[in-house]
Amino acid sequence: MLPTIDVVVPVYGNWDITRDCLEHLRRQTLEHTVIVVDDAGPDDTVARLHADYPEVTVIALPKNGGFAAACNSGIRRGTGEIVVLVNNDVQADPTMLEYLAAPFATNSTLGSAAPLLFAPNGTIDAVGLCADPTLAGFLRYHGATLDDLEHDTFPLLGPYGAVAAYRRSALDDVGLLDEGIYMYGEELDLALRLSAGGWATTAALDSRGVHLGGATSGRGSSRQRQRAGFGRGYILSAYGIFRGRQAFRAAVTEIIVCGGDLVLSRDLASTIGRIAGLRAGFKATKRPSVVPGIDADLKFMTSLRLRVGDYKSR
Repeated sequence: MLPTIDVVVPVYGNWDITRDCLEHLRRQTLEHTVIVVDDAGPDDTVARLHADYPEVTVIALPKNGGFAAACNSGIRRGTGEIVVLVNNDVQADPTMLEYLAAPFATNSTLGSAAPLLFAPNGTIDAVGLCADPTLAGFLRYHGATLDDLEHDTFPLLGPYGAVAAYRRSALDDVGLLDEGIYMYGEELDLALRLSAGGWATTAALDSRGVHLGGATSGRGSSRQRQRAGFGRGYILSAYGIFRGRQAFRAAVTEIIVCGGDLVLSRDLASTIGRIAGLRAGFKATKRPSVVPGIDADLKFMTSLRLRVGDYKSR
């Protein structure tokens, strides 16, 4: 028997995209409960949800608190044994939830699962996340093709935030998404904590969907890069990377990344975000010192290549 499922969809405007996402969820082959969390959005999404999707549970937050806070609100409202976070810019295949839930029914130690997501051009958007020894996270097989998955060499750390399935009891064990991270990096942090807590993860390759990507923040925008930088700085600080054996590698990497962003984008958004994240992460709850799921074989140059999408770098 498959476990009960809550699907949490955080939204901020972009009604047409949200409606498309919900229409795809309506066609799922597996029964589920949809919880849409409107993060104090600027449009009439809440009214449209009540009018057109009466089966959906709607949470209208009075104040915008970011992706993690919105997701956590939805998680707390539900009761399903499995929680699936779905970005509103995802078009789920009809069997996505069915195949994503299946592994949880046969493995009680499974804390999370990642589907196979495609980009609109047919290449792979991601098969979850991997992370190097500095805890830099990367989308597994971003830009690859299905043929490239025949030689799966990147260990899976956990699911990618566009679609991420979690066992509720695992979340009860390690905690929900860290609301100190407004957006970008919160799913990596949760994957690290689940791994450190002894929870397994898996890639459900038959569970599929299309991730449109960048629908809210804008791909490569200054705001996006600043928030991504914040998440990176937060994790570096919260996990004490600069106090450990990976300090030199992490410092060199961040200098290269911030310098490259300055040259390409002609602004300091990434650097400003990292500095703010470092300060905020210093005050965060102490994180585990050992994370089994990181990929110790992701060397310095390989990590740099992965940052620019070179998934064939090893």
